[in-house]
Amino acid sequence: MPTVTIAPRFCGPPNSANGGYFSGVTAALAGSSVAVRLLKPPPLNVPLAVVERGEGRVELRHGEELIAETRPNRVPAPTLRPPTYVEAVQASQRYVGFDHHPFPTCFVCGPQRQRGDGLRIFPGALDGRDLVAAPWVADESLAAEDGKVRPEFMWAALDCPGWLATATDARIALLGELTVHIDRRVRTGDRCVVVGWCIGGNGRKHEAGTALYDEDGVLCGYAQATWIEPRGAGASASA
Repeated sequence: MPTVTIAPRFCGPPNSANGGYFSGVTAALAGSSVAVRLLKPPPLNVPLAVVERGEGRVELRHGEELIAETRPNRVPAPTLRPPTYVEAVQASQRYVGFDHHPFPTCFVCGPQRQRGDGLRIFPGALDGRDLVAAPWVADESLAAEDGKVRPEFMWAALDCPGWLATATDARIALLGELTVHIDRRVRTGDRCVVVGWCIGGNGRKHEAGTALYDEDGVLCGYAQATWIEPRGAGASASA
């Protein structure tokens, strides 16, 4: 039976995988447009068994424990006007994660990750709009042989901005489900913009949209996610 192992570099919380990156790896196994549902925190450095159920349905298991599963799904493309790269840089300066972050070593949005290691996507509130935005320049280590960013890293980039759009105070929330559509992969070194917005919520459950644009404002990928606040988590602790 094939297995997948997530390296510690790609953590979200310190002891589990970043949900977006893990979802991208899982979606690639399904070979079609899918939603990835996370049922348990994906462990690091542990082989996870890949169980194929057919028709875009895949399970990842740790022993008898079901970690994640996929199902066929698509999401509509956003029609919003993207911010410019300069506007995204200005918004990023308001990133609340600089002051307090529940997981400061997160592969995607952790401020303690070094350049070339983490993605360092820091979404902040965009002036006059109900969006968070951040600039992103992908490192060469994220490239496939064609020089473009590998799909799982675009999934990762489309993850955490949705969290910041729904948890504006950086309180703890965990990714429950993620669907990503990639129109085209960006190149490393390109000046990209990532945005996130809140779709709605009910109690501890929140829906968010995210989108990734190249430096010309062309939509390259977009996503829809469900975020869940753990019971009794409250606001995030100081990092």
